[in-house]
Amino acid sequence: MPDKADDTMPKVPSHPIALADIPKTRPRSFRFAPDADARREIAQLLDAQSVSKFLFEGQIENMDDGSVLLQGELGASVTQACVVTLGPVKTRIDSPVRRHFITDYSLEDVDHQILPEDDENLEAMTDPIDVAAIAIEAVALALPDYPRADDAGLEKATFAEPGIQPLEDADLKPFASLEALREKLARQKE
Repeated sequence: MPDKADDTMPKVPSHPIALADIPKTRPRSFRFAPDADARREIAQLLDAQSVSKFLFEGQIENMDDGSVLLQGELGASVTQACVVTLGPVKTRIDSPVRRHFITDYSLEDVDHQILPEDDENLEAMTDPIDVAAIAIEAVALALPDYPRADDAGLEKATFAEPGIQPLEDADLKPFASLEALREKLARQKE
């Protein structure tokens, strides 16, 4: 019998491509365009308010060295909550995505070698390769960690006991006392 907590967990959309389904001599095209239900699940995974658009399309191909290269274009519109006002902040993502899947990939080996530039895109070979998981990860990495609306600002708050002058930001600056002295001398000259 399923646990009630399992009902609230988002279902991770999947779009697997089996290695056997990738032609040996030419690239295979793919297109991942989740429906409204899947976009709601993706929004929940991303801790976002909504995902209004999501499209990942490209090609996946076998390379001569036995590796697999995936290249595509990702487009998504994600609405997150502003960290200041909690109002909606919409982010548009349009970016290329590239992953190079290799056999015998080990993080231990990677730590002890100097890798070519391309290696930030290296991943261990899996079968199948889940295009949806790659796209969702790319969106998660592209989203701002602290989304903030253009007009969001923090209000100034000062706290002090009665009868004590509150400390201002300017008071904490190293030359604040010199500025105060300069102003005092300027007033005395008047």
